[in-house]
Amino acid sequence: MKRVSLLGSTGSIGTSTIDVLNAYPDRFELISLAAGRNTDLLVEQAKQLRPKRVYAAENVADVAEQLKPLGIDVVYGEKGLEELAADTDVDLVINGLSAGVGLRPTLAAVQKGTDVAIANKETLVVAGHLITKWAQKTGSALLPLDSETTPLWQTLQGTNRNDIKRILLPASGGPFFEWTKEQMATITREQALNHPTWQMGPKITIDSATLMNKGFEVIEAQWFLDLPVSKVDVIIHRQSIVHCLIEYVDYGLMAHLSTPDMRLPIHQALVHPEKLPSQIEPLDLAKVGTLSFFEPDTERFPCLQLAYDTIEMGGTAPAVLNAANEIAVYAFLDNRIGFLDIPAIIYQALEDHNPIPATEIETLFDADHWARKHAQKLVLKYER
Repeated sequence: MKRVSLLGSTGSIGTSTIDVLNAYPDRFELISLAAGRNTDLLVEQAKQLRPKRVYAAENVADVAEQLKPLGIDVVYGEKGLEELAADTDVDLVINGLSAGVGLRPTLAAVQKGTDVAIANKETLVVAGHLITKWAQKTGSALLPLDSETTPLWQTLQGTNRNDIKRILLPASGGPFFEWTKEQMATITREQALNHPTWQMGPKITIDSATLMNKGFEVIEAQWFLDLPVSKVDVIIHRQSIVHCLIEYVDYGLMAHLSTPDMRLPIHQALVHPEKLPSQIEPLDLAKVGTLSFFEPDTERFPCLQLAYDTIEMGGTAPAVLNAANEIAVYAFLDNRIGFLDIPAIIYQALEDHNPIPATEIETLFDADHWARKHAQKLVLKYER
């Protein structure tokens, strides 16, 4: 029985993870849950699943009052997430948190030697070199929870990296794949939140529309897969049926195909190395019919190129990329700036930053703090 702490239980990753955990009650015991704003759903989940502990970011007193009769402890505050992640009763932490909030609890778990399944891309984008270094030191296993990275990680277990020419990470291209630059200047919040394939939270949906999410996947792939970024390419695949491709040095290609359903990579990571029946619909290739692929257009979608550029810059630059992106995305969601202002703000923040080596986590937190303040000033310049 594997004891699990689920961070981000009310988001799309969290609810999908609960479906997978419920399918195997003899394999997993849920020890704790954590959520942000959706405390009504958090309470509902806690009443159904009966964890020992719950973290609430808001309405703490109300959550505690409702869960007190069940004997469920409620934690909160800056250290609350870290407390759940570092709990010695937990064998596996599932990080389904949104944005930069996922870094500290992941580090707390890894430093304790606890395995961590990571859906929160920002964690390895900002501090991949430090997280993986700690994991090697403590023996913590890092498992990706992602439709592209999970099957890659699973397939490449035991594979000689010299046999691999490159990997390709497919991206759907988002809702604006065929839009001109002029049309993209008029994109509204509602249009950007209408992803053609996946149902996700608002922040990651905007990241997918700008292709920043795919840029984040490129950065995290090097840490999960132990591959240089020079071997990680992106390709646009509109149908979202092919989730990853591996090209070997003999130019043979291996692809992973499935129905687009986040429960599959979650299932694959949690039951690895076994293969067990999942809850998703089988893929019918005859119904799919056509699979199409295109080169990404980094002129219309500059966030992808910004991610590659940031890797070259190194040091604290990825922390600035992540923080500036977060500020810009939320400003767009608040209807303060336009869609094309997002990459412009990120670019300027990176231009104004002088990257330094980041051998300590506090250096990255300092860079994050600087970038957020600087990006907020840049938002004021672009504000509509």
